[in-house]
Amino acid sequence: MRQRTWRRSRLPGKMSVPNEVPAVSAAVRILERLAAELPRAVSPTVLVNELELNRSTCYNILATLQQAGWANKLEARGGWTLGPGLLALTGVSDDSVAAVVQEEIDKLSQRLGYVVFAAKQDGSGGYTVIATADPRRGVRIVVDVGDRFPFSAPALMQAMYAHRPFGDFLATARSKVIEKFTEHTAVDIDALERIFSEVRRRGFSTSVRQFNLAQSGAAAPVFDREGKPHLVVATLAFSSELDESNIASVGQLISTTAGRITDRTGGTQVPDAGFDEATVASAS
Repeated sequence: MRQRTWRRSRLPGKMSVPNEVPAVSAAVRILERLAAELPRAVSPTVLVNELELNRSTCYNILATLQQAGWANKLEARGGWTLGPGLLALTGVSDDSVAAVVQEEIDKLSQRLGYVVFAAKQDGSGGYTVIATADPRRGVRIVVDVGDRFPFSAPALMQAMYAHRPFGDFLATARSKVIEKFTEHTAVDIDALERIFSEVRRRGFSTSVRQFNLAQSGAAAPVFDREGKPHLVVATLAFSSELDESNIASVGQLISTTAGRITDRTGGTQVPDAGFDEATVASAS
């Protein structure tokens, strides 16, 4: 019955529906409009004009939907999309996820002036690049879709595993090589435990001359609806441009971008997984 009422409310001429609550009807129409444009954002002005809503009413409804996690305001653009709470229930198509990832990393790459990419862990334990953004200015490191990084590439490994129980990492590491790429690479398990904790605290990982003496990078995870890291957003630049003096600010921007992708694709970040000593002991 309720679904039939919603469908009738969308017919031309604003057909009257018995027992219809105006605010509820308006909220439904707003959500339908946001869903139709997903993953693109819709401005409040468009919602007000197309749905013939009072501006104050529209903003109040959007604020209520945002509190419930059903709508999400994209601060930089001032538009609205479906919120993470609703997307976690409905799911997001692969095409929509890809579009969100590309839009967000394009913006970040232009802001940083470095290549930004998204990578997904593959069956070998390594990481395959699934999307890239290039600022197309200056001399820069180039990363292409399909490029692969090894399991222990520092920034990617730390971003992917820091938010999992440490036992998961130990179990995987038993069958992999934690490679010491340079003299700066951390390979000691105790050192990695401390690094993972720091990555969780600040929200991003860093690698200054750890993978290649001429390169530095930062990375942050994108979480799925179960709160598990399933993508990593990262940047890679020459170590003469990205070093200890500026990598924290770059890492924070990477983390913010990864967080927006998480929100816009229905993901959720669970509380700190921590290092469960019992889990570590059973995995070692």
